[in-house]
Amino acid sequence: MNDNRKSNNFLSADNQQERSDSYISGFVDGEGSFHIAIQRAKHTCLGWQLIPEFHVSQNFDYAKILKFIKERFDCGYIKPNHARNVRDKSYAYVVRNRNHLLKKIIPFFTHNKLLSPKQDDFEKFAYIVRKMDKNFHLNRKGFLQLLKVAFTMNRNGIYRKKKLEEIVESLKSSTTIR
Repeated sequence: MNDNRKSNNFLSADNQQERSDSYISGFVDGEGSFHIAIQRAKHTCLGWQLIPEFHVSQNFDYAKILKFIKERFDCGYIKPNHARNVRDKSYAYVVRNRNHLLKKIIPFFTHNKLLSPKQDDFEKFAYIVRKMDKNFHLNRKGFLQLLKVAFTMNRNGIYRKKKLEEIVESLKSSTTIR
């Protein structure tokens, strides 16, 4: 009888969902990213904006996995990954909507932790998105604090250091900042 309960539990809907969620978490650990893009934006009070993005990519042959992930989260969109490179046949699942990030993506990965150093990037990402939700980024001090956290993500990309210096310099010289 005890073996029968285990067998039934293995096939239960809750167990299936847990296994699917674990699969998604592992897949994102390998093929996903939590990214904060920094972009010039004349319409903002600082002249720059932070754009949080959850991104998972996959070759065309396996793009159905992206559809599976999109259906699980019930948000975001799937697009060609590199529209400028015609040889790249990969696709990406993308979530940029801050409300979806706050209500769906962040709670999911808070519960289904990543096993790689990408977990640290996720925690920084979640911190930034939560602070943005409280408008922390709308003044110079808050923006710079979040910007510095963003630049520590995703292995401190070399190209980003030059960009950080450019942004900080432009913020110093700007007269439109609150």
